[in-house]
Amino acid sequence: MAKPSYCSVLLRGVLSTASTLLLSSLVAFAVPLQHDPNGFEGIPWGAALSESETFGKTEEAGRLKTYEGKNAPPHLGPSQVESMKFTTIDDQFARVTVRYQGKATHDEILAYLQSLYGPLDDALEQFSVGPVKFYAWQGFETEVTLRYENRADRGIIFFESQTLRGKIADGNSATVF
Repeated sequence: MAKPSYCSVLLRGVLSTASTLLLSSLVAFAVPLQHDPNGFEGIPWGAALSESETFGKTEEAGRLKTYEGKNAPPHLGPSQVESMKFTTIDDQFARVTVRYQGKATHDEILAYLQSLYGPLDDALEQFSVGPVKFYAWQGFETEVTLRYENRADRGIIFFESQTLRGKIADGNSATVF
């Protein structure tokens, strides 16, 4: 196996750090979560996930393990999505990453998230960086961040434990497309 070059390692580190800083800066633009679920779809943050009838492990990278549901295709509310990955750090459930395509799916998911977590404030509804829009809800235990690229018509959503998010960043997990 070829050893990664210094430039590729440096670039990966810079991208990971930039993504983490950008997502962290969204806290100022986040709308308070009306009903913090302290987890995702009934699974509490910090719970142990393992391979089972429900989940299959897809990746293991040191302290991080990633699982996907075995029931395909994955759905978020009423919308079918491309992928839904469940991440643990030190065997504690910490993050769900959802990827999807299409403007219609985006609109449906955005409406669904607002029905769960509360409407977006008109003044803070979105944070845009060029063709990319960010939406965020923050609670005491949970943070939900949606990033949507207009040009590519694709979105990514992070449902994260406030407590365990820092551990994931220390683990240098990739949070970019």
